[in-house]
Amino acid sequence: MVKETAFYDLLGVRHDASDAELKSAYKKGALKHHPDKNAHNPAAAEKFKEISHAYEVLSDPQKRQIYDQYGEEGLEQGGAGGGMAAEDLFAQFFGGGGGGAFGGMFGGGMRDTGPKKARTIHHVHKVSLEDIYRGKVSKLALQKSIICPSCDGRGGKEGAVKTCSGCNGAGMKTMMRQMGPMIQRFQTVCPECQGEGEMIREKDRCKRCGGKKTVIERKVLHVHVDKGVRSGHKVDFRGEGDQAPGVLPGDVQFEIEQKPHPRFQRKDDDLFYHAEIDLLTALAGGQIHIEHLDERWLTVTIYPGEVISPGEIKMIRGQGMPSMRHHDFGNLYIQFDVKFPPANFNSPERIAQLEQILPPRKVFPPPPADAMIDDFNLEEVDQSGQRRAQGATSMDEEDEDGVPHGAERMQCASQ
Repeated sequence: MVKETAFYDLLGVRHDASDAELKSAYKKGALKHHPDKNAHNPAAAEKFKEISHAYEVLSDPQKRQIYDQYGEEGLEQGGAGGGMAAEDLFAQFFGGGGGGAFGGMFGGGMRDTGPKKARTIHHVHKVSLEDIYRGKVSKLALQKSIICPSCDGRGGKEGAVKTCSGCNGAGMKTMMRQMGPMIQRFQTVCPECQGEGEMIREKDRCKRCGGKKTVIERKVLHVHVDKGVRSGHKVDFRGEGDQAPGVLPGDVQFEIEQKPHPRFQRKDDDLFYHAEIDLLTALAGGQIHIEHLDERWLTVTIYPGEVISPGEIKMIRGQGMPSMRHHDFGNLYIQFDVKFPPANFNSPERIAQLEQILPPRKVFPPPPADAMIDDFNLEEVDQSGQRRAQGATSMDEEDEDGVPHGAERMQCASQ
């Protein structure tokens, strides 16, 4: 007497049905309730899953024995729950996936997992800003596994490789363990073939690969670094990765990573540059020279009377990075640091002359007549104190993406 009959009822058979009766009942029910045939009927899709699960259990003698004795609860506690997906079972039963005979009958829609593929080899390719500006082709060598040419991936002489009889080539063995009234089912590595699924006598192993079926080869790939490429961009080489018997060759993927630059910072297609000028140039004009990424020198003229304030940002249009998408150039933003002369650099007479040339001093409102007044002198601040004073709003402190706050704001304003 069986404990439950729900799975038998789903298939519409008696509890003592033969394998042939189970197979016929599943075929009839699966075709009737298949999701591709009942695209607008969610209940049919759910019924299809239930029928598939029932047949998966009852078509397995071990699972059927546990189900007949302990019911569905016994399957779950005995480690036999789960199983393959309903569509995978359907494809295995009828032969083929979504592109098979029944996939065509129902208009496709089933999963087609396709052949297995070897893993993808990932590499980070660090590139200088100069190379990104001009573009280049990098020759990169890598080590990869290829099918052994001596044994054609067999691992030994032709006919010497035998399927392991202990696991039938699966590499794993299913074990049953009695635990009181329950039966535990688990898998373990086959001890006879150590999980390989095959047996090769030592004397018959391939001398070149030692029975491993693959050998290591050095491969040189030409990676095209396009002008203006950005960090994170990926360059793929299909089928240039590892090889293994019975699977498709893997891919190789290079991820571009831009190296830090000593003079320029980059954000998208724009460049940012810090230029230090003296106070005379800031007030009376002059020239600065900037070495660009393609070995050109840019001469920048500050006209007399223009007056550059400390931290001020100016722009040279079209002298940024080339754009991958639009084939034009971004802008070059220059932030000026004005270097003031040292203390006591001038005589009282010349200071008097400066007072005649420069705008008058700003007049601060005096304190109230009845206020208590204390006199103080300014003191020098060490580096630790300067960092504390500057804080998060310092012009020298960089944003998370490496761009000064003032430069980023100026860029937004120019768009």
